[in-house]
Amino acid sequence: MARPSSRYPTELELEILKILWADGPSPVRHVRDALAGFRDLAYTSVMTIMTIMAKKGYLRRARNGNSYVYHPILDPETTKRDMVADLVDRLFEGSTASAMLHLLETCDIDDAEMDALRALVQRKPEEKS
Repeated sequence: MARPSSRYPTELELEILKILWADGPSPVRHVRDALAGFRDLAYTSVMTIMTIMAKKGYLRRARNGNSYVYHPILDPETTKRDMVADLVDRLFEGSTASAMLHLLETCDIDDAEMDALRALVQRKPEEKS
């Protein structure tokens, strides 16, 4: 039985999106070459995934000579916000505080990151006023 499709990009789809977000609209060959540093995939495999991503509405493709150039449709910040919100809803029963506490207790955070978090926590109530 086939796995139900996700509302969000898969791990490989996210890797492809990150390349397109960083480098801009690109042909399959560029994406395949960028993936090669950490994923050894055939050109045809990357082309298949990117075609599926276009059908899902994650990418738009435009013909450029004999090939296509793929443009990301998903916005990186919106994608992050929606995926984190889904994680918080499903894993922490919607409690942002529980998610934050879990991250603080289980992840290594250097001094600069901790200072930035403290500043954000201090600033947050002021933004609501």
